[in-house]
Amino acid sequence: QVQLVESGGGLVHPGGSLRLSCASSENIFMFNSMGWFRQAPGKQRDMVATINVGGVTAYANTVEGRFTISRDGPANTVYLQMNDLKSEDTAVYYCGAFVLRTENWGQGTQVTVSS
Repeated sequence: QVQLVESGGGLVHPGGSLRLSCASSENIFMFNSMGWFRQAPGKQRDMVATINVGGVTAYANTVEGRFTISRDGPANTVYLQMNDLKSEDTAVYYCGAFVLRTENWGQGTQVTVSS
């Protein structure tokens, strides 16, 4: 079973930066795509950023230009660099890995943006 372990969350002031990491127990190139999703209290889980096996990335409009998704193949890790964080970015961030109809999820990491 695939295991995804997120890290890097925490408390940051508005305008600050964080880098999230998602370490996979499997070769990340076995997945059609991987991505970061977030869920704020009382809201649905939304896509933040994705990267497919070919390296094509996609971003939610709300984070375009501030967040960057990247990957390290040998380390089997996907990253999310988050800059210029805003209070509305506060949420639990989940890493997802998708192949065919199978979804794999990490346990989530809390990001809180507050002054």
